[in-house]
Amino acid sequence: MVAFKDHFSGVADVYLASRPTYPEALYEVIASAVPANARVWEPGCGSGQATHGLAAHFAHVYATDPSAAQIERHWAKERAVANVSLAVEPAEDTRLPDLSVDLVAVAQALHWFDRYRFFDTCERVLRPGGVLAAWTYQDIIFEDDLAEVAEKVRDDIDPYWPPERADVDMGYGDYVWPFEAVPTPRLWLTAEWNLPTLLGYFGSLSATGSYRAATGEDPVYAHTPALAEVWGDPQRVRTMRWPLILHLRRKAV
Repeated sequence: MVAFKDHFSGVADVYLASRPTYPEALYEVIASAVPANARVWEPGCGSGQATHGLAAHFAHVYATDPSAAQIERHWAKERAVANVSLAVEPAEDTRLPDLSVDLVAVAQALHWFDRYRFFDTCERVLRPGGVLAAWTYQDIIFEDDLAEVAEKVRDDIDPYWPPERADVDMGYGDYVWPFEAVPTPRLWLTAEWNLPTLLGYFGSLSATGSYRAATGEDPVYAHTPALAEVWGDPQRVRTMRWPLILHLRRKAV
């Protein structure tokens, strides 16, 4: 068994505040393949960026994460959401019964899993005709005056990405998937952010944490003056855009 690689418990608060939410179009595509009365398992749920949208579209969401810190800060933790249940569990070894869910939904987390053990678990818990939905977003596309200085942040942290980052860069395109593919459209993730939120996002990246641990320095702090000079008023809002890649796979009936 591959040990749980905990890149985010130490930055759980920043992660909660500085990660983008997913567009309604994403959930609409998934809902076109899965009925509204579906029971959903969301492994690797983090602090609940995707749980909110899934709970709005489906009957029940069982949201799990191996990080207790992430579950403690989960969107549904303090809200007593009737159709969301939370648990600290690894994706590869859930307590869910056999053939008990209609949808397994993985948001920006599949690359951290022991993939083939997880796929075996999907085979076990998905009902016949059920769907595995997995999505990932890649780097922000900077097309304005921020591009040059943002690339300098990336240049600093690029050597510190864990190996799994290559899977995100590939959009999971080289995975050997279980089940048959369901066609999906091209999607984008967007967010309206001020400068502090962008800095928080950069600070929440696993490569940034590795850089800090290895050097004792903060690459985001080092580039903040240059980012601030280009940004202008730090409360000014700019549109951020990420390519969003969705894979849908349907288990045979």
